[in-house]
Amino acid sequence: MTKRVLITGVSSGIGLAQARLFLENGCAVYGVDKADSPDLSGDFHFLKLDIRGELAALYDFAPEADILCSTAGILDGYKPLLEQTDQEMDDIFAVNFFAAAKLIRYYLTKMAEKQSGIIINMCSVASFLAGGGGAAYTASKHALAGLTRQIALDYADKGIQVFGIAPGAVKTAMTQADFEPGGLADWVAQETPIKRWTDPEEIAELTLFLASGKAQSMQGEIIKIDGGWSLK
Repeated sequence: MTKRVLITGVSSGIGLAQARLFLENGCAVYGVDKADSPDLSGDFHFLKLDIRGELAALYDFAPEADILCSTAGILDGYKPLLEQTDQEMDDIFAVNFFAAAKLIRYYLTKMAEKQSGIIINMCSVASFLAGGGGAAYTASKHALAGLTRQIALDYADKGIQVFGIAPGAVKTAMTQADFEPGGLADWVAQETPIKRWTDPEEIAELTLFLASGKAQSMQGEIIKIDGGWSLK
């Protein structure tokens, strides 16, 4: 039976790379993004939606999913707490944590009924360390890591696998500002042990493995793919 994969943040970056790879491997992909639909072929379905708002349209669009990839996320410009407004904090948590939690709760119910399903949350090196973002981003990614571990523990006996992926510096539209003149791109590459940024396709390959069901005894792991950044 064709696996149904739901991916948030599908129009660019990591989400787009994930969608391409799942489609190449014969899955039906249901993508969600507030931006326009990406140009993808195959069994691809798209819903334009800002996941910070009401999600009923999403549940109608994709009533069930075998694999849920909560990939959408936003940065905070590395701002320290005293430079962040309440609205900025709210927006970061709305996308990076609360939208993911709401989606998980809905699809987890369906997965528990079937005793089957895989959830993959896009955490971050900032789920473990300070400095991977500003105060709001780091806090939101720590929260997502905690949620990932807790639901993994609570639903392991229901046939549901839960994982997190923790990238470091990934070259995407979201990090494009770092590659502009005066940006951080060169510095980040030099400070990363492998001396380069990670490609979105590398994150997608890890996602595909975690979604394959080939590691049945893995549960609740948040896997770093950060070029060795967290080794320092």
